Amino acid sequence: MRMDTTYFFVGIKGTGMSALALILHDKGCEVIGSDIDKYTFTQRGLEQAGIKILPFNSENITENMTIVKGNAFDDEQVEIAQAKQMGLQICTYPEVVEMLVEETTSIGVAGAHGKTSTTGLLAHVLSSVSPTSFLVGDGTGKGTPDARFFAFEADEYRRHFVAYHPDYTIMTNIDFDHPDYFTGIDDVCAAFQTLADQTKKAIFAWGKDPHLRQIKSKLPIYFYGTDENDDFQAKNIKRTTSGSSFDVYFKEDFLGNYEIHMFGAHNILNSLAVIAVSYLEGLDQAEVQQHLLTFAGVKRRFTEKKVEDMIIIDDYAHHPHEIKATLDAARQQYPDKEIVAVFQPHTFSRTIALMDEFAESLNLADKVYLTEIFSSIREKNGSVTAADLGQKITKGGEVLSVDNMSPLLDFHDAVVVFMGAGDIPKYEQSYETLLSAVKLRKN
Repeated sequence: MRMDTTYFFVGIKGTGMSALALILHDKGCEVIGSDIDKYTFTQRGLEQAGIKILPFNSENITENMTIVKGNAFDDEQVEIAQAKQMGLQICTYPEVVEMLVEETTSIGVAGAHGKTSTTGLLAHVLSSVSPTSFLVGDGTGKGTPDARFFAFEADEYRRHFVAYHPDYTIMTNIDFDHPDYFTGIDDVCAAFQTLADQTKKAIFAWGKDPHLRQIKSKLPIYFYGTDENDDFQAKNIKRTTSGSSFDVYFKEDFLGNYEIHMFGAHNILNSLAVIAVSYLEGLDQAEVQQHLLTFAGVKRRFTEKKVEDMIIIDDYAHHPHEIKATLDAARQQYPDKEIVAVFQPHTFSRTIALMDEFAESLNLADKVYLTEIFSSIREKNGSVTAADLGQKITKGGEVLSVDNMSPLLDFHDAVVVFMGAGDIPKYEQSYETLLSAVKLRKN
């Protein structure tokens, strides 16, 4: 990275952008950025690092800056337009990530679901054993001097990940998402095939995914899972009081018994992928076992708290398969409690394309509430509403407003799971405030 320039991040509060900004800051680069005034969960880390966040304004751009353009912005954005007029270097987010990829033994994590959780776990384990830089999609990033490894999240949206040439790639799954860009599942598969073609050493893929089984490569492809034809296999899976334990085999070789303090089958699969990478890189498996146990999770992925007599879970799930995995984990952890889902649909195009699948996954809860659809910078309106989705849900489907979360007061000693990729945390905060207010009135 260049030390003779200031890196200016346009859209610095984005989850990937904030993480990347922190990495460059850790490496000694001068970093500032711009974004909306509204508070986001990613900005706390930037503030703690002393990275200045400015409102969008063309006057922010000065000489001797290198612009890092967030994926949501085009050349018409005021700061980018100003930088072009001044002849400054403008880099995309993936281009800057690729600079880091080339510096280390790099492991990219790609997939329709599970990228952030797997990258977070991989970063935790690797950095506990060897110097590691990492970029996680929850806004967490760290640049480590003389790092051996770089663990990073590789996003498929608009084929951003084809900018990368990692040593290893973990592919958690392939699914149809981002219908505003991809034409169908074949288009998604083609994008993943391109990433496979650009990987340098090996690919780790979930063995039960039929689309991943179709990936072709001259490199070794190691499949992980629970089936006999998987290369890295979890056997003798047992639920513990705090998560799961399982034996791991590489082909016929027993690698050991591993335990994780996480619920849900998807967390076992994520752990297998991490174990596979660490094994191929010759890391001490006793240390890997130890550090799997100390993983505290990533932001907005099954984050739990207790408020009054309620368990509240915050999760980023915004696709039907993610919703299913989150509700499955909640059921495993709280088998005797009522599970209430509060879901914020994310983008109009995704809601239309996957409406039946959303209804099917949400009906796994005991009761379902919705919020209005969260739009995005790239898609601000559409012809569908949350009420349309609610009509397909048999376990409820009432649409809540942030100013009136009182229907949730009907539940006691239960679990409320807030899910979504937009501003669903503000609904959770409103509910928590309401719970506290009710307690005060009772007292």
